[in-house]
Amino acid sequence: MQADDERWMRVALDAARDAALAGEVPVGAVIVRDDNALAVTANRTLRAHDATAHAETLAVRAACASARSWRLTGCTIYVTLEPCAMCAGALVLARIDRVVFGAWDEKAGMAGSVGDLLRHPRLNHRPEVRAGVLADECGSLLREFFRARRDADARENDTRLVDTPDASG
Repeated sequence: MQADDERWMRVALDAARDAALAGEVPVGAVIVRDDNALAVTANRTLRAHDATAHAETLAVRAACASARSWRLTGCTIYVTLEPCAMCAGALVLARIDRVVFGAWDEKAGMAGSVGDLLRHPRLNHRPEVRAGVLADECGSLLREFFRARRDADARENDTRLVDTPDASG
């Protein structure tokens, strides 16, 4: 199963890289049943002007449409970043059997970082969770994306300072 987890996480990483090229936060997700991808998605929050357009929610929607069912039993989701509360809730409601993620999200993760919605004892469905699959690669992609964004913001701010006319003049 570990080899399959890494193989499918690489598909999610490819989707995340595509998101980065489009200026989106590079998070990719794949939902798999019986060794077939039902959905391959990436973040689209900026392009869709939709705060809910995270890779996981888009994957759940696409997989439900493909499976022609709102229940995704027998499915595993591979996602490059630990799901947030919204996405964890969607995965529980969709009855996903397994959640496999790469990098931990210490600011918003709900599979053990900030909280653990996926395995909350009062919920009627609790998927199996496997964390840290290709974590270094997933985390590096995110760090490089945000470093490049900060560098671009800094260059833009420097340009504005140079182009601003001197008020004393």
